[in-house]
Amino acid sequence: MKVTVSRKAHFNAAHRLYRPDWTDEQNNSVFGKCNNPNFHGHNYDLIVSVTGEIDPQTGYVIDMKVLKDIIYEEIEAPFDHKNLNLDVPDFKDLNPTAENIAVVIWNRIRRRIDTAMEVEVTLYETPRNFVTYKGE
Repeated sequence: MKVTVSRKAHFNAAHRLYRPDWTDEQNNSVFGKCNNPNFHGHNYDLIVSVTGEIDPQTGYVIDMKVLKDIIYEEIEAPFDHKNLNLDVPDFKDLNPTAENIAVVIWNRIRRRIDTAMEVEVTLYETPRNFVTYKGE
């Protein structure tokens, strides 16, 4: 029997969506106000879900304290109150769209979770705009 447990987290970060190989006109046409050269910020909400078998000894799929610590170490500490373009090496050559941020988060979390378990991340860039990534 598989069960999914989830933990919610939050971080604030700035970013700019642009491609250095495109003209200003092309960047503005595709990314609009998100291409602001002075960056802009979001209050991101993150849900990390782990699916697996319930451990018969503990009754847990994963200890939520362990999951909380992984999220803090891998996401909150390195991303919170940072400029993703400038301060987070994962985005040195990767446009920090919500889609790309979700994949980076998933990769960071995935390496810390037992491979017998499934991992899914849902990242809310705004209350109405969010992306989900399951590693597929």
